[in-house]
Amino acid sequence: MPVKTGFFFIRKMKTHPRILFYGTPEIAVASLRSLVEAGYLIAGVVTAPDRPSGRGLKVRFSPVKEYALMHDIPLFQPANLKDPAFHRQLRSLEPDLQVVVAFRMLPREVWSVPPLGTFNLHASLLPQYRGAAPINWVLINGEEETGVTTFFIEEAIDTGSILFREALRIHPDETAGELHDRLMETGAGLVVKTIKSIVSGTAKAFPQSESVESVSEILKTAPKIKKEDCRINWDNTVEVVYNFIRGMSPHPCAFTELTAADGTQFPLKIFRAGKEIQDHSTIPGTVLSDGKSFLKIAVKNGFIVLNEVQPAGRKAMHLLDFLKGYGMHFV
Repeated sequence: MPVKTGFFFIRKMKTHPRILFYGTPEIAVASLRSLVEAGYLIAGVVTAPDRPSGRGLKVRFSPVKEYALMHDIPLFQPANLKDPAFHRQLRSLEPDLQVVVAFRMLPREVWSVPPLGTFNLHASLLPQYRGAAPINWVLINGEEETGVTTFFIEEAIDTGSILFREALRIHPDETAGELHDRLMETGAGLVVKTIKSIVSGTAKAFPQSESVESVSEILKTAPKIKKEDCRINWDNTVEVVYNFIRGMSPHPCAFTELTAADGTQFPLKIFRAGKEIQDHSTIPGTVLSDGKSFLKIAVKNGFIVLNEVQPAGRKAMHLLDFLKGYGMHFV
């Protein structure tokens, strides 16, 4: 078990640690791949149970499971992380270190097992944006910087002592999907760096409170986004609506209902948009279009120009393709 000395955790050095990896989505695959390519011994991979998805409710393997199967890594899919049978299985693997990337919360009986500890990769600069959706929320809130953090797992979620952080500047027009891909690669590198430091005995973890600049600093959170949270409020400003759309793209995706000239409602997801800042007297939410080349929606201090959309029951498409089929409804 780790020995605490002041604010630092000194951990036993081991040249070839047995690593148990926890993860499910694509963002976790990059870290797992980096560990395999770096030559680390992966004693096993723990991922979510298979679940049916899509319109046909076909059972699809998680990206992490697919990678583990392709590389003959022992795979575990416990339905209940508190199941004593899983705990016995876990101990039999004798992991020295556990790595968690985009996985559900681990109970103490799991994260406390390995002698070198269990650390998590989080897609924000902790302690800012603790929670399930940090990539979405930094964009929704119009942040200019984010990053990735590795930290030792403790009892309360996303609160453990920080090992390393690496910052990234956010591009002004970047979507959540694009930022996800950059953070995925940066995070994979940070995971390898963290393991090297722990194994060499040079890892120094510090409490998250030490990275808060002042007691008055407001910590922003990143709660899970529900379907009802994705509706666009056209009464907001251009910047607020624009950031909301890119922060939701491509998943879970911002949506609205456009009202056509005859009063018909068109449910619409919006993946990409532009912005025009200008004074006007148009009621927010009003749709303006020539039916052929543009469609924009009024907000408080300008207009949101739609670029890529998805009508109900259709695939995502460029606005010009949407207008070919629906454009005259808005003239």
